[in-house]
Amino acid sequence: MSVSTEPTSAEARGSGSAPANPTSGTAPSPTPRAADGTGAEVLRPHAEDAFAGELAALAAQDDRPRPVRWKLSPWAVATYLLGGTLPDGTVITPKYIGPRRIVEVAVTTLATDRALLLLGVPGTAKTWVSEHLAAAVSGDSTLIVQGTAGTPEEAIRYGWNYARLLAHGPSRDALVPSPVMRAMAEGMTARVEELTRIPADVQDSLITILSEKTLPIPELGQETQAVRGFNLIATANDRDRGVNDLSSALRRRFNTVVLPLPESVEAEVDIVARRVEQIGRSLDLPGVPDGATEIRRVVTVFRELRDGATSDGRTKLKSPSGTLSTAEAISVITNGLALAAHFGDGVLRAGDVAAGILGAVVRDPAADRVVWQEYLEAVVRERDGWTDFYRACREVSA
Repeated sequence: MSVSTEPTSAEARGSGSAPANPTSGTAPSPTPRAADGTGAEVLRPHAEDAFAGELAALAAQDDRPRPVRWKLSPWAVATYLLGGTLPDGTVITPKYIGPRRIVEVAVTTLATDRALLLLGVPGTAKTWVSEHLAAAVSGDSTLIVQGTAGTPEEAIRYGWNYARLLAHGPSRDALVPSPVMRAMAEGMTARVEELTRIPADVQDSLITILSEKTLPIPELGQETQAVRGFNLIATANDRDRGVNDLSSALRRRFNTVVLPLPESVEAEVDIVARRVEQIGRSLDLPGVPDGATEIRRVVTVFRELRDGATSDGRTKLKSPSGTLSTAEAISVITNGLALAAHFGDGVLRAGDVAAGILGAVVRDPAADRVVWQEYLEAVVRERDGWTDFYRACREVSA
């Protein structure tokens, strides 16, 4: 199964407008510009801006029932994520490549009063799917709390404008609503990223919000009640188990959907190629077709080391400490394309990706370097057609 085309930190995803298909009638969305009045082209537009044309096309032809305050029907939201062709010929590009049922369960959850928890290993598109779900459901993916070890309770509940608080005392004007509080009041979709990175006592501030659909404000003797349309999407990383595990009380408030790794080499190559093409267009990098061979090689290396065996199952391998996710493969290829564009002839070759692969695999200089050297000598060196790749990797590994 598969993931979206997401790369980098916090499941990094580059950006770029939705690809236009000249034969399908799909028009590219206008290039998003900064909202500060400068008119500058933004580096990483929000999903609702980057794919505004697709969202508008879906809304125009969506005649199915929509939950209160939803911009699209559940069917249209699923189509937006999975891709398809509308009756007028408009092509909706896939944002997530994987089992349809996973997306349907996630969308259906948001149409109920139960919150959604997207769970999976790093690089399985949790943040990417979360953003696109919020964009399609509410038209706004920016009501987000980024979880870290230092996330305070105010980030989930509310804070105070201390100048007004000192001048006039506690009041609604002095209160600074969190993204979750705003979503409750406006009937929108809030997002909490990396929930298990947040301290347990701060996590539990969500319990009343999710069970009672209300946020007490004891300083004012008031509360904010969630209006219809409100829901919450959280993401959590399998690798963070034991950091700040969710309490059973909080976990019961979520419907958990596990996003798996891509089920085949072909699926993962497709994901990487699609995402790299989108990122490359936004950065004026060479086209993906010129690097198809290297994309397949990078994906193969990552999958074999991740699985602990070669693709034919004949050779057992040691796995490095890193995750070697699809997101990291996208980053390696994108960086390689940049090297090819700025310091080469524009064609992606083995030498352009070798250093990136080394950096992704060797996280622990002692243990991982041994794993990498054994893989190079036992597998890559003996593989037909990989001589240039072997030499490039040996050169950067020396």
